[in-house]
Amino acid sequence: MKKLLILSVLVSVFASSLLAHFQLVYTPNTALTRGKNIQLKIVFTHPFADEHTMDMAGVEEFYSITKKKGKVDLRKSLKPITFYGKYDSGKGYSVKYKARKMGDHILVMKPKPYYVNDKDIYIQQITKTVINVAGMPSGWDKDLGLKAEIVPLTKPYSIWAGSTFTGIVKSNGKPVANAEIDVAYLNSSIDMKKNKMGEARYQSPQDSFITLNIKADKDGKFTFGIPKAGFWGFSAVGIGPDTTYDGKPLSQDGVIWVEAKEMK
Repeated sequence: MKKLLILSVLVSVFASSLLAHFQLVYTPNTALTRGKNIQLKIVFTHPFADEHTMDMAGVEEFYSITKKKGKVDLRKSLKPITFYGKYDSGKGYSVKYKARKMGDHILVMKPKPYYVNDKDIYIQQITKTVINVAGMPSGWDKDLGLKAEIVPLTKPYSIWAGSTFTGIVKSNGKPVANAEIDVAYLNSSIDMKKNKMGEARYQSPQDSFITLNIKADKDGKFTFGIPKAGFWGFSAVGIGPDTTYDGKPLSQDGVIWVEAKEMK
C-alpha cells in the first residue's frame, strides 16, 4: 500500500513541468575517427527550453566501461564547475577523459538524488553516454544491470537524422513493461570553454513539445524517430526499485543520450 501511494505521488508530480529535468553527460562528438583526450560536461538541466539549471547534489558513481579495461572508476577526474543556462546557473562537473582505445567507451553517471523543494520529492537519473573510437563496436549494447537503465538496440553514436533509435527499458536487468519515457532534444550548442548554453535552435509550438512522452511495449521495447541532428535524451521515469530517499518519494530514472548526424 505504501509503495502504491508513493508511485501515485510520482505519477502526479511527473505529469508536470518536471518532465523537462535531464541529467546530461555531454561531449560535442560521440563518434571519433581516432583516439584522443576529450572534454565532458556533466549538468542537470532542461535540455530543450533551458528554463532552469539545477545544482547537482553530488555524485555516487561515475565510471567508464571498455572491452579492454572493463570498469574504471572516474570520480577523481571530476572537477566542480558552475554551468550557465539562459536564466540561471547550477553546480555541475567538467571531466577530461582519455578516449584513446579503439571501440566503445560507455560512461555511467549515478548522481546523488536531487531534492525538488516545491514538490518535496527526490530525483535520481542514472545516465549513460556512449563514445566510439574509429567505428569499431565493442559493447555499446551491453546490459549493465543498473537499477534503472535503457539498453540500446541501435548504436547510440551511429544514427542518421531522419532514422530511428530503439531501446529496451530495464530495471536490474529485467524489462519494464509499459514504461513511460520522456524524450528531450538538446536545443542549444554548449560552449565547452565558458561552461555555458548557447542560443536555442528551435521554438516549440506548444508546451507539450518541450518534452515528448512515449511508452514502451509489454517487453520494455520502444522506437523513436529522430527528426533532427544533434543530441537526444531518453529518460525512463520512475523505473528503479528505490522509491524513497531520506523519507521522501524518489523517482529513480534510467537515462541515455544518443547523437544523430546529418547526411552530407
